[in-house]
Parts: sequence; C-alpha cells; structure tokens
Amino acid sequence: MSQPPQARPDAATSLSLVLLLALAALLFLPLLGLARPPVWMVAALLALRLIVQVWRARTQPRLRRPAGWLLDAALIGLLLWIGAHPS
Repeated sequence: MSQPPQARPDAATSLSLVLLLALAALLFLPLLGLARPPVWMVAALLALRLIVQVWRARTQPRLRRPAGWLLDAALIGLLLWIGAHPS
C-alpha cells in the first residue's frame, strides 16, 4: 500500500514557523551565555507573528483566537514599556 502524499503548509504557516524559530533562537542566546537581544527586537518579532496569525485567521476561520491575540498584544506592550523604562 502506498501512503497518501503529505500536505505541505501554506506560505503563512511557514512564515509563522520561521518567526517562531527566530524568536526562540533570540531567547536562547542569554541561556547559552551569549549576547542578550534587545527588547525591541523580541517585541518586533512577536508583533510580526501576531500580524501573520491574524492574516491566517482571515482565510481559515478555525484559527480565530481573539483572546490569544489580546494576550500577545499585552505581552508586546509590556515588552515595549519595559524597553522604554529600563531599571
């Protein structure tokens, strides 16, 4: 028996995964004893990922998660606020 061909992710899904992997790499840098990324860079990657999530939800209604979007937006705002007011 042959197996059915695997479905490939669309461009928006692939972009979301790439952004998530870049964010994970940035957050692992300090754990490895390397340079600490700027807060604005982490916030920018999260904001781009949020935009991609909303874009994906416009084409696939099952991906609509407004509570998750609100949590992401609050986290981005907190990061930007912390970045503007370092202690």
